[in-house]
Amino acid sequence: MKLGVHYANFTHPDWPTTLEDRLTETAKVADEGGVSLFTVMDHWFQMENLGGPSEPMLEGYTTLGYLAAVTSNVRLSLLVTGVTYRHPGLLAKQVTTLDRLSRGRAMLGIGAAWYDREHAGLGVPFPSTSERFERLEEALQVCLQMWGDDTGAYAGTHYQLAETANVPPAYQTPHPPILVGGAGERKTLRLVAQYAQMCNIFGEGHDVMAHKLDVLRRHCDDAGTDYDAIEKSVIVMTDAQADPDGFLTDMAGYAALGVETVTLTPPTDDPVGWTTDVVEKVLPRLADL
Repeated sequence: MKLGVHYANFTHPDWPTTLEDRLTETAKVADEGGVSLFTVMDHWFQMENLGGPSEPMLEGYTTLGYLAAVTSNVRLSLLVTGVTYRHPGLLAKQVTTLDRLSRGRAMLGIGAAWYDREHAGLGVPFPSTSERFERLEEALQVCLQMWGDDTGAYAGTHYQLAETANVPPAYQTPHPPILVGGAGERKTLRLVAQYAQMCNIFGEGHDVMAHKLDVLRRHCDDAGTDYDAIEKSVIVMTDAQADPDGFLTDMAGYAALGVETVTLTPPTDDPVGWTTDVVEKVLPRLADL
């Protein structure tokens, strides 16, 4: 089983002067320690459960571009970008740029968006849920066209592009992997089946995960896509450092269901120390599952 580190909280002691150092060192430890995926959030305001807009939050793709320069091995993604944040043609160009500058380590993590407060705060439209999912599917189609050979027009309900040129192309072929975040059974998992190479589902227990993966398998059957080719990942709030044995027992249950990657968020004011401890003491055992 592989490990992902999700760096969601920039509020640490003395963050006004040390935020960049902590982020950099955590990413380097993850990169050198064998972590498979390093992600940050795509938010303009910090989430309310982590303090809201008064707490620090870096812009996502600028952050990933910086991390590409200070790491060498780890995959880089947002977990996940909201479809409302960027026009899909620009989004495809940003992910392509990240993929080039990281020498093939970019992923497109994308979802339907949910944080209406930051949209209202910065004056960005926030459509209805149904429209956001329509835009999500069109955005996926735009990105795939930008990453393919068709440089012609794209005519959707919400997006119209006259010319989908994208030079230089992405480093990875046929394109950077797509991760669709979420576990909605009717829409989100259908989009995973039809367009994605990776899913990310919140860890609510083995029974819930088994059900969600069964739904995903049925969507793959309907779409004619390969269920086994999709990397299954789970994000959990468990502190692997505090109870390694309990964490690994829990992960063994997910691994038995076919989950290949677990993503953790450092739950501490010392993300560097936490990540160091986890990659040294937990990751080797996790890799054996």
